[in-house]
Amino acid sequence: MAKKYQVIIVGGGPVGVGLGIELGRRGITCAILEPRINLGKIPKGQNLTQRTLEHFANWGVEPQIREARLMPPGYAIGELTAYESLMGEYWHAPSGRELVRKFYSQDNERLPQYQTEMVLRRRLQDFPCVDARFGWKAGKLTQDENGVRIDVARVDGSDAETLECDYLVGCDGAHSGVREQIGIQRTQQDYDKTMLLAVFRSKDLDEATKRFPSRSTYRVLRPELKGFWQFFGRIDVPDGWFFHAPVPNDSKIETFDSLGLIRQAAGFDCHCEFEYTGFWQMRVAVATEYQKGRVFIAGDAAHSHPPYGGFGLNNGLEDIVNLGWKLAARVQGWGTDALLESYSNERRPVFWETADDFITSRIYRDAEFLDRYNPHKDKAEFEAAWKGRETDIGSRFQQYEPNYEASPVMFGPAGGKNSAHGVHQLKARPGHHLAPLPLSDGRNTFASLSHDFTLLALGASDADVKAFEAAAAARKLPLKVIRDTRAGGREDYEAGLVLVRPDQYVVWAADAAGDAEAVLARVTGH
Repeated sequence: MAKKYQVIIVGGGPVGVGLGIELGRRGITCAILEPRINLGKIPKGQNLTQRTLEHFANWGVEPQIREARLMPPGYAIGELTAYESLMGEYWHAPSGRELVRKFYSQDNERLPQYQTEMVLRRRLQDFPCVDARFGWKAGKLTQDENGVRIDVARVDGSDAETLECDYLVGCDGAHSGVREQIGIQRTQQDYDKTMLLAVFRSKDLDEATKRFPSRSTYRVLRPELKGFWQFFGRIDVPDGWFFHAPVPNDSKIETFDSLGLIRQAAGFDCHCEFEYTGFWQMRVAVATEYQKGRVFIAGDAAHSHPPYGGFGLNNGLEDIVNLGWKLAARVQGWGTDALLESYSNERRPVFWETADDFITSRIYRDAEFLDRYNPHKDKAEFEAAWKGRETDIGSRFQQYEPNYEASPVMFGPAGGKNSAHGVHQLKARPGHHLAPLPLSDGRNTFASLSHDFTLLALGASDADVKAFEAAAAARKLPLKVIRDTRAGGREDYEAGLVLVRPDQYVVWAADAAGDAEAVLARVTGH
């Protein structure tokens, strides 16, 4: 008889393991299938946002993540942009994600993905309901109205068996076998661009960048590259680096002059000790849907893009935080199929706009700038335009505020849409992430939230609170109530009652309960 789980996760990278933690802390039985036993050493997924650190705090690993960093504590995480080379005359290092810090409960962080994976794998061991099978691969899967079956085996071909589950989630990367088997297509934008990735050590480069304020990423814009970047990123201090840059499409890694390209971008003959060189293809691909029946996809299986702006791993983790509580609600009986369907409805538009408006459009804007302005032709015109670009990165992060105003399980505004674009506000707005505000006991609202639903009752009447408690009890919906006054900064929420769902998004806000039963019915997909 096949072993049965509530959820099976195919893929045990940070997204798959994160989903295992998200489900494990809710007592959901699940298996994780991951061929890799050991972790690689290619630096990627390094730029972790404030929102991602909120997830790590909720999972109980935020201190361990910060301890696993390779950069010195407090080292600047932002980016610097230079014209023609790092040693060129023109550069700027504007403010970035720190501009939106007060709207989140955590500082951002920077560390290689393999360090993040190490911490998450250790945390996974704390959940006996999670069967983590590292060194196992997934095979054929089938599904019907009652569940999913999948063939699995160790990577050496031994111990083959078939597992069953209520739901399956493919977190198995850009070349997802799960996505292919269930027939989900992807819309793809191929830039026809081959990119170099080099990992190396160079004390010369560290010494040269001391002319700048401390930064973790250094972009170089060259007119002939038409908006595509050459960029350096720090792995550790003082001499650990990676480098990405476009190369001719017919290049061969065995003969390509990686050192020459690095020296061109650096602007001087730096010494480099290479640890890895390889090519990758630059493209954006987004799945046409994130669910087929009882099977879902998340992370790179659902959306993949070049490493521009730190949107990849962060979005993948946001996927599984959105999906995890909904899966738990469904198998525990208080959520519906409509609630599960809201995952694709909410997340896909956000990433589509992220790819289009925050990645691709930036390349095009850089190309237009480089084509229009040239200091060798009109220095004064170039310098005025260059100075005007300094606020570009900060404005992007201020505009990047994913929200689900049009979700059918939200009480969003009329005419709202699910979007990556928004305005950061302290006001509690249905469809938007809850901003942290202080509570009277010295904590903040965000740190006090339940991992289920939470009702913030700020100066609200006992009758209104009891109405929600009774409606939640009738639905067997886990609900935590936080009572406090509306003063002391909490007036910025502009509501006496704020209902927050398990992924810390506001679903409803008002000054009176109204029909509490109808509110809870909608936000759980009934």
